Amino acid sequence: MLKGYTLPRTPAGTSSLSLAPPWHYVGNALAVEFDAEPSTVASFLPDGLEPESGRCCAYFAEWQYASDDGEEYLDPVRSQYRETILLVAARHAGEPVAYCPFIFVDQDVSLMRGLVQGWPKQIGSTWVTRAYDLPSRAAPVLGPGGKFGATLSVKERRLVEARITLAEMTDTLPSPSFARAVNVRHLPDLAAGRHDIPTVHELVQLKSRDVAISPIWKGTAALEFFDHPYLELPALRPRAVHAGYRFTFCFTVDDLVHLRDLRK
Repeated sequence: MLKGYTLPRTPAGTSSLSLAPPWHYVGNALAVEFDAEPSTVASFLPDGLEPESGRCCAYFAEWQYASDDGEEYLDPVRSQYRETILLVAARHAGEPVAYCPFIFVDQDVSLMRGLVQGWPKQIGSTWVTRAYDLPSRAAPVLGPGGKFGATLSVKERRLVEARITLAEMTDTLPSPSFARAVNVRHLPDLAAGRHDIPTVHELVQLKSRDVAISPIWKGTAALEFFDHPYLELPALRPRAVHAGYRFTFCFTVDDLVHLRDLRK
């Protein structure tokens, strides 16, 4: 019998691109809140979600992952990856939620885990300024005046640049946040005559547990989107940029909520 949570399924089941949950994560994140054109944000929302505003947030994260039974971080290439995530504000059944129209990652394992959850992951190259425990001209301070940058490139084209200057600590996470985030799980059908009838097309809500968040630093920010020959992310370019943030957080994923079959 072949085994494995995802393909490829093999006799031992250890070759699957993604092992079965739970999945444990810890990461350092930069985030920039901004407003895009509300009508454009609304045009990216799937059935089942209603427009809330033009409020958006771009996240740039360096992650480290481990499974329940493994210490993947001892083989860092299995555990570490970088990611850019765009969240937009929306409503589901009258309640505020976040929706992700674009997300870019640099590891195929993370891409697979994301597709299982409904994250619309693509391959991209994210770079984020790092802070260290020693003072150095080669690193920013994690405190007032600390300057951080992040970039995203896709298919060797620069797509996003962010700059943040920290000013103060805050108890508030950037908004929209990952809490109550809603995704669309989508698997198209290749059979002739069924290309527009997906095998899976459903609205799901993410669930995390064992969430912990470090002290949150907040400051001023700049954010710029660049044109791309086919990616539509620049349509959501900032009309106004608000605060920037830097924080560390961890959580575990092993569940989601099926909200609605969008094929019906």
